[in-house]
Amino acid sequence: MQRSRQPGERKEAGLFIKARGLTLSSFLKPVGLLFFLYVFILSITLLGEALKLFGAGFAEALISTTSNPVVGLFIGILATSVIQSSSTTTSILVGFVASGMITLEGAIPIVMGANIGTTVTNTLVSLTHITRTREFVRAFSGAIVHDVFNLLSVALLFPLQYFTNFLGHSAQFLSAAFETAGGLEFISPVKAVTKPAAKLIISLLAGNSWLSSLVAVALLLIALKFIVDIMKSLVLSRVEGFFSKYIFKTTFRALFLGVILTSIVQSSSITTSIVVPLVGAGVLSLRRVYPYTLGANIGTTVTAIMAALVTSNVTAVSVAFAHLLFNICGIAIFLPLARIPLKVTRKLARSALRNKLIPVLFIVLIFFVIPLALIYLLR
Repeated sequence: MQRSRQPGERKEAGLFIKARGLTLSSFLKPVGLLFFLYVFILSITLLGEALKLFGAGFAEALISTTSNPVVGLFIGILATSVIQSSSTTTSILVGFVASGMITLEGAIPIVMGANIGTTVTNTLVSLTHITRTREFVRAFSGAIVHDVFNLLSVALLFPLQYFTNFLGHSAQFLSAAFETAGGLEFISPVKAVTKPAAKLIISLLAGNSWLSSLVAVALLLIALKFIVDIMKSLVLSRVEGFFSKYIFKTTFRALFLGVILTSIVQSSSITTSIVVPLVGAGVLSLRRVYPYTLGANIGTTVTAIMAALVTSNVTAVSVAFAHLLFNICGIAIFLPLARIPLKVTRKLARSALRNKLIPVLFIVLIFFVIPLALIYLLR
């Protein structure tokens, strides 16, 4: 006959089960967070690979048909928005400049436009929060702070470049110093673990770009839902304290993190998109994220510089250095004046409270309709 447990024994057993469940939960949640973070990065990689199936040829044809700097700026925006990779746009440009199809002066406005176009990815990611209003407003602000910085940088520096070609002269000076330098080849560990999986999915879908894009979006939505849910279920105050105290403690630490992480990952789209759900969940504030996104702008130029150095072509190296110098100039102006882009970002984010169509219109107009219309009218 089985002995019934005494009240004290039952209490101890209950505490043991509870403690065991807590340990299991505290173990599974970080593991789950890492897994869905991988799925999230995979979805972005897959989306980029899918868009390249029908985007790279379009971008190449578009870039090769301009000699007007203003048109070049909007071609950079449109081409990079379509293929969602400023690295691809810059790589095409390096090839064209090296072959003499485009001058360095003509390539620089396209590089400026590519800086704006590459931010479409993190802005699209913020739309996955659209069903939860407060969370969406935070996520949208965390995404478009990168857009706003690049738009303001272009608005200020493009006229100066147009009349003086200061970026071209500075880039040529730097490239001359590195003329005999050999390039370095660096393999992104993130791409190493996500790209094969992305290519496998595309091959299973018979190379269909539309189906691959839909699968990428589905994975993105699933991953984001679980990332936000897990982040919320964890003790947010502790997580926020960890990020504030160690990761994003100071402006320059966040800036440096953006540079290093993007240099390793070789994609500003990935590094800036990662923080969008964290801002949406309330783990990170907009002010903390701002210098990190600026650092990502610097980090994304590292790959192009190393690739250009391999070519030993001075003009090709100049394109990569012009991209770097443009971002450094933008940071030199708008890091001390952070209140300007932050104020603009918050106003745009608040508009999303009034009407959720505004963020959608922002993406459609800034990245596609306006560039396409101006390219057609000005050519």
